[in-house]
Amino acid sequence: MDNNSELRYIAVEGVIGAGKTALAKKLKARLDARIVLEQFETNPFLEKFYNDRRRYAFQTQMFFLINRFKQQEELIQEDLFLNYIVSDYIFEKDRIFAYLNLTGDELKLYESLYPLLARTLRKPDLVVFLQSSIDRLMFNIKKRGRAVEKNLTRSYIEELSDAYNHFFFRYNSTPLLIVNSTEIDFVNNENDFEELFRQIFREDRGLIEYFNPETRRVL
Repeated sequence: MDNNSELRYIAVEGVIGAGKTALAKKLKARLDARIVLEQFETNPFLEKFYNDRRRYAFQTQMFFLINRFKQQEELIQEDLFLNYIVSDYIFEKDRIFAYLNLTGDELKLYESLYPLLARTLRKPDLVVFLQSSIDRLMFNIKKRGRAVEKNLTRSYIEELSDAYNHFFFRYNSTPLLIVNSTEIDFVNNENDFEELFRQIFREDRGLIEYFNPETRRVL
């Protein structure tokens, strides 16, 4: 994409604790954008799922699928030439969790519904994938101290990280910027944010780009 006038809808992705929402909020402030945030706190099954994945996986997944669809459906009517939109997730990420947590007939039922919903939705102009180490993810999760995440295990975050990496290694739906975010702090360090912002709006960016900032200790 060599014309940044086309870059109106930016989605930020990454494993739990990667900083998706924080980056989306900073981009919203800079661009005066409409922001679309994943409403994880409205899912009544999520905390139960973290305690018992097998028992509550299907209810949790289906709630997220419908909720995400309703949010994304609203964007179809948006005039992206007038305003920026920033989201802290992409609809396709729903399948990452589905294939990680569902099996058998539940997965078949999910797969019968997903394509019917996904085919009508608008795709982002750019996806920013925040790729981070497990240690940094666990540090961020512990630091923010969300009650719903108190029972998240390191093994689950490792599974999720592997699933995300597998997904984005094969991702080709939209332009993609993969950011090594392990040792940068774009929330509290304005230089880090400015450097990342420049990479997002770089005029010579290709379809898939990797951004590996100069390493510095954060933890």
